[in-house]
Amino acid sequence: MPDHASPATRSVTPGASTTSATSATSATSATTKSAPAPSRLRTVIGTGVGNALEWYDWNVYAIFTPFFASQFFPSADPTSALLSTLAIFAVGFLMRPLGGLVFGRLSDRKGRRAAMVGSIALAAAGSLLIGLAPTYATIGVGASALLVFARLVQGLAHGGELPAAQTYVAEMAPRERRGLWSSLIYISGTCGIMVATVLAAVLASFLSEDQLHAWGWRVPFIIGGLLGLYALIMRLRLEETDAFEKQADTPDHEPHTSVWRGFWENRAACMRVIGLTLGGTVVYYTWAVSAPAQAISLKGIDASAALWAGVLANLVFLVTLPLFGALSDRVGRKPILYGSYIGGAVLAFPLNWFIQDQAWQLAVSMTTAMLFMSAGAAITPAVFAEMFPTRLRTTGVGFPYAIAVAACGGSAPYLQTWLTSTGKGDLFLGYTVVLLLLALAVVHRMPETKNTDLT
Repeated sequence: MPDHASPATRSVTPGASTTSATSATSATSATTKSAPAPSRLRTVIGTGVGNALEWYDWNVYAIFTPFFASQFFPSADPTSALLSTLAIFAVGFLMRPLGGLVFGRLSDRKGRRAAMVGSIALAAAGSLLIGLAPTYATIGVGASALLVFARLVQGLAHGGELPAAQTYVAEMAPRERRGLWSSLIYISGTCGIMVATVLAAVLASFLSEDQLHAWGWRVPFIIGGLLGLYALIMRLRLEETDAFEKQADTPDHEPHTSVWRGFWENRAACMRVIGLTLGGTVVYYTWAVSAPAQAISLKGIDASAALWAGVLANLVFLVTLPLFGALSDRVGRKPILYGSYIGGAVLAFPLNWFIQDQAWQLAVSMTTAMLFMSAGAAITPAVFAEMFPTRLRTTGVGFPYAIAVAACGGSAPYLQTWLTSTGKGDLFLGYTVVLLLLALAVVHRMPETKNTDLT
């Protein structure tokens, strides 16, 4: 089958009639819609809590970097310690492609639930390790090594978490409401970020700066580990998706087909995942994750006020996600993606220049940036799932997505901090705009995927 064939065309098995394909789709949709409420609730909670933990972990690390950097590296040079800690933030992303490959393959061969259970167990372990790790003053360079190891574990887990969760939700959703259902990924993720940000704001309000540096930073990591254990229990109760079970039962199912062959056969879709992710991940980690920490460290904005500004921006992001998801089910995926990437590119420079030394400026810029960001974020899980056949859906999304995030997302906070501190912040903004324009080119060339059958 040619690479430029649409996902809908690719999903129909050769020799099957259009009528039978339509009937199967209707049956699947009916099964999903008629699922009992407790089953739907388990799907939402089990998927949502685990996905929220991933975003919570990464946001906690980014927010609390100024407070625990000196605990894992020599404190004589605070700027060097901060950059070293941000570098480890980026190193964690290097494991994401491996995680996407390992857990993606597990998901496509053994089921979505198996991958989601394994990823959440590793994520919880990594969070607990950071929260309980001894400091540099206690064991010297061993503390730095433990931090690196914990971040590598989390990177491996989170590399598999997002694509497995995206695939699970997309396959559980009714076809005509897949955009709305897929917004659950970023809704739950944003809830994780908001919990982390609110917790940070509360700790900053009630603890002194010395207490935050000494032990306060440990609290959110320990909470993250406990949250992961709860998510693990919930995921053990999840049902497998109909799409996976049906393709596993087909006579021509090939569970041991080479994953590299699958990538080659779906290379156009893999490249689209990378192209759509590069700009989005830089914008996301710049605004939703690291903006408060950047404002505190480089702009001198009060820590508590900056964190509450982040809460407000994420609340707007959270509220608009299902609206854009539902809208995409009516007008299509491409118009929503166009608006998201064009808005991000046009506003990149003005929103950054607007932030000076006041928390309200940060709040306005973050809220505006995240409003446009929510349009693309809400529907990319659906768009990605609609690009691939069931046998490669998780791996096909997870591996190229993780490569893009590792290349540009993980390095974004470090690159922005370094360039801004040397007076070259506009170079980072130009870099962001170029990536967003690349995403626009991908959207222009890709087929519309709304109403694609996931078979």
